[in-house]
Amino acid sequence: MSLPSLSPVEHSGLARQKLRIAVLNRTFSSTGGGAERYSIALVEQLSAAHEVHVFAQEIDHHWPGVSYHRISAPLRKPRWVNQLWFATATWWATRRGFDVVHSHENTWHGNVQTVHVLPVKYNLLHGISGWRLLLRWIKVVTSPRLLTYLGLERLRYVARPGRQVVVTSGSLQAIMAASYPACKEMVSVVTPGITMPAQAVTPALKREARALLGLPAQARCLLFAGNDYRKKGLQALLEAMVHLPSDVVLAVVGNPAHIPAFRVQAEACKLGARVFFLGSLKDVGPAYTAVDGLVHPTLEDTFAMVVLEAMAYGLPVVVSGPRYCGISGLLQDGVNAMILEDPRDANKLAQLIQQVLGQPALQGRLMQGATEFARHYQWREIALQQEALYFAALAASKAAGSAQ
Repeated sequence: MSLPSLSPVEHSGLARQKLRIAVLNRTFSSTGGGAERYSIALVEQLSAAHEVHVFAQEIDHHWPGVSYHRISAPLRKPRWVNQLWFATATWWATRRGFDVVHSHENTWHGNVQTVHVLPVKYNLLHGISGWRLLLRWIKVVTSPRLLTYLGLERLRYVARPGRQVVVTSGSLQAIMAASYPACKEMVSVVTPGITMPAQAVTPALKREARALLGLPAQARCLLFAGNDYRKKGLQALLEAMVHLPSDVVLAVVGNPAHIPAFRVQAEACKLGARVFFLGSLKDVGPAYTAVDGLVHPTLEDTFAMVVLEAMAYGLPVVVSGPRYCGISGLLQDGVNAMILEDPRDANKLAQLIQQVLGQPALQGRLMQGATEFARHYQWREIALQQEALYFAALAASKAAGSAQ
């Protein structure tokens, strides 16, 4: 489904209508990950024109004009119980008084639903048949956890007047159409966006950023950023580091809970002095400023917001192919990124990194291509796409109500 098109007159009329919007996100913090940063950026953009209310269990964000509502979490674990609690509590809190309820979570309510991850149904059932499919269904029906997730998801994508389903990439759109064909006509793509840095990265700024983060001043520095180190491919990257020159170091940004296990791997690979685990950063900007390139050998990303953010800083990037990473379907190999077809192939990954670091002409071409690409995905434009969907959802709901 393409985004609703509005004539200048229609857009002008709608722009005068101030919406009351509820945004649902269990974790509303910039350290939560790409999905959380996506939600936060839209709230910041849209709050300039609309009344925005955030409903979350964890809130580490403050923005002028935004109202925050903390949802209780009596049981954090098991997670499926907390998910059901959050869905129920936010339904009760937003059941009336809002023009738009925008959910970034697996909930049955909300007339706008943004999907950041692969559907549970797809992960469980895609590509299996026969007796394996039967065994999988037995596993599902005997698991309260899986039944809850699947049940919420099925209700989330039920077609109803005014419902809009937003996905972050074309590859995820195709998966949604295969998993839930009935919602195909409701689905639109609204990619993540970026805010271009206020100034170009200079050698002086790079030195300052490295000093701030404790990174060596003279080394060639790569960046890995992701909260799920395993899913985002850190294992293969550490294996690739073994084949790179000793002056190449790696900064790892993300969930500190994963550091101990991967520190063991780094030590086993004799990389202890070359890998810097920085943990979660509230502002990843200094990391993008400090390094010479981003490596993202992800095994699963519906888009990969960190790649777009790195490109905004003019960084050359090495990233998994479209089979594994949504943004790669928009990129050109050797023009604005280096595409790694198999993210588990550490040898090939090392070769691509060496090409980028060892060929100044290629590095310059990738840096220029990255910046040009990123300029087309700025948050102010992305927010207008999202706003158009809000008005489309509201108009469809009103039309359905008038027809009854």
